[in-house]
Amino acid sequence: MKRREFITLLGGAAALPVAARAQQPERMRRVGVLMAFESGPLAQNYLTAFRQALQEKGWAEGRNIRIDERWSGADADRLRVYAAEMVSLKPDVILAGGGRAMAALQAQTRDIPIVFEGPTDPVRQGFVASMARPGGNMTGFSSFEVSIIGKLLEALKEIAPHTARVALMFHPDITAATDYLHLLEAVAPSFSVKPIAAPSRDPAEIERAIDALAKEPNCALMLAQDVFMVSQRDLIVRLVATHRLPAVYPFREYVTSGGLLSYGADAIERYQLAASYVDRILRGEKPAELPVQAPTKFELIINLKTARALGLEVPPTLLARADEVIE
Repeated sequence: MKRREFITLLGGAAALPVAARAQQPERMRRVGVLMAFESGPLAQNYLTAFRQALQEKGWAEGRNIRIDERWSGADADRLRVYAAEMVSLKPDVILAGGGRAMAALQAQTRDIPIVFEGPTDPVRQGFVASMARPGGNMTGFSSFEVSIIGKLLEALKEIAPHTARVALMFHPDITAATDYLHLLEAVAPSFSVKPIAAPSRDPAEIERAIDALAKEPNCALMLAQDVFMVSQRDLIVRLVATHRLPAVYPFREYVTSGGLLSYGADAIERYQLAASYVDRILRGEKPAELPVQAPTKFELIINLKTARALGLEVPPTLLARADEVIE
């Protein structure tokens, strides 16, 4: 063999491993999704926004990323089982939807990175050391800002000006229940209403609380942010309609189910932002160094059909502020 031919052959052989590596598929990354609520149309919209945002960052399902979903439907036992199952899959990062999902995952791992959406106060709830520097394996996006309760009361008084008592319904086991009640008690005098606590841990207690509220004059209902209450929204909406009680809610799910009015953080935006943190973690950043972010975008949803059924007139000023009006 001539020397030139030998060198050419040798060079080609040396180049083969490089070419082979270039043709190999990207390493598949695994993302877990644990949702504390049921897989309804609106909740699926949130995950669709999450997936689309990931795709915009260069992550394509089946090519370089796999997403494993688990939905608990607000069932605490099922949530614990799914949290253990999710951790056993050893994903690169987990998206936790709701504070209860975070608590279930926290009991299973302090190592796997977790990006959360939904807690009211992640510092007080013990998920992170601080908003600026979470310090552990969790970071993400809160769904609550203290002005929300004042905004709900303001809208309530505009649409039902004779309201004199407002009952806050919450599951007594949620960590933020006391905070919600204290905030309501702090702002209630500004709107000339008396705050009432209505803790309810099951459908029977919900029914008793609403029945008792309906016996008092000029009463209204406010719901705290909790996945259990969201899971009971059809019952709650039906009961307040039966008793012709004005009620205001923190999530749009209630209003699309027939509730009167909601004001709260934009969930679509939060899931899109969660995708940005998942992307950064997959590319090597640490959740301990990614600051927890409070909501900045809010939405007011009004159900005009429900208002008419309750005999309530929605002022033009309130309609003008609405992000969405359901006819």
